[in-house]
Amino acid sequence: MNILFLDWPCFGRTDLLDFFYKSDDCVTLFSHPEYNLRNSSSFMESIYPILEKQHFDFCFSYNFFPLLATACHRYNTKYVSFVYDSPQVKLYSYTVTYPTNYIFLFDSYLVEQFQNEGISTFYYMPLPVNAERIHALLREPYNSSKLSAEVSFVGSLYNESHNLYDSLHNISNYAKGYLDALMQAQSHVYGYSFLEECLTAPIITELQNSIHYQKNPDGVEPLSFIFSDYYLCRKLTSIERIHTLTEIATHFPLKIFTPNENYVIPHAINMGCANYLTETPYIFHNSKINLNITLRSIRSGIPLRCMEIMSCGGFLLTNFQSDFLKHFHAGEDFVFFESKKDLLQKIDYYLIHEEERLAIAESGYQKVLKNHSFDAIFQKIYNIIN
Repeated sequence: MNILFLDWPCFGRTDLLDFFYKSDDCVTLFSHPEYNLRNSSSFMESIYPILEKQHFDFCFSYNFFPLLATACHRYNTKYVSFVYDSPQVKLYSYTVTYPTNYIFLFDSYLVEQFQNEGISTFYYMPLPVNAERIHALLREPYNSSKLSAEVSFVGSLYNESHNLYDSLHNISNYAKGYLDALMQAQSHVYGYSFLEECLTAPIITELQNSIHYQKNPDGVEPLSFIFSDYYLCRKLTSIERIHTLTEIATHFPLKIFTPNENYVIPHAINMGCANYLTETPYIFHNSKINLNITLRSIRSGIPLRCMEIMSCGGFLLTNFQSDFLKHFHAGEDFVFFESKKDLLQKIDYYLIHEEERLAIAESGYQKVLKNHSFDAIFQKIYNIIN
């Protein structure tokens, strides 16, 4: 096949290009500094001649980009996008309705939400992983003292200086108290999010008066989505991760690998940021328990981090996400927790019961190897777009 690939610093880039090349596909890499904008004459002037002179079976990008959707629609070229990030305000661009789009989301709740609005260009698809590359890497020597752990957490604490919620100023004590109470209530519930639906009109008005959010010219994103997913979800996830990791560290040996290398969680070892390609596979493989605490804007989907852990043969302990049950068996391929008390009990249990822990990790690995390789996932994608 002849494929135009939007080349930007995305996760999975190397693995996907390797898959295309091994499939004997002809791939044209296209990059442009303004790929991420909503309006760019420079982008269009660069891509239009390419689409006009060459025939492509489809254009591909990780995540969805309205500029590329517009260009593909103009030249009646299929645009396949695979969204792995959350939240994604670009999905509220009217360009998602173009019939040339095939937008694959890893979150079935969001797919159903868009389809219920009559938008037929969205499809559910779990994220693929390259377990074969990882398996080869794991045969190489590694720093076991750094990249092994009893319990590990790899990810952001979302407590950086650009935290949007903390930038809210000039809101009333009532609004601040309402939002704090709302996040506190949501923190006790996994598997269902009520943050957006509980943002009342007066609260939204007050928040808008504080930040003056400007909708994109091609966007129909509701303000409730912006405030819930970009402000509340990230703040709540930050609170949850810090509180949960603090609680774990008081009972068990814990290593955290996070960009904020100076942040102190008592009794935990902050290892700083781990290299995505060369270090995280060893961490996932050589941690007795890999912890996942999902970003709250991911409603039902299996986060990429979870797929990566299982693709490394690691034992996964995660909060509940309903899409897991479409592909895996709880207690057989992975383990989920329902509360902080349940989490601590399961860490204690699986640290002791090594044989059971290893069997679950191996079962999850075999399922990922069989059903979630790039070959398996893209065969499903090709069946849909063709």
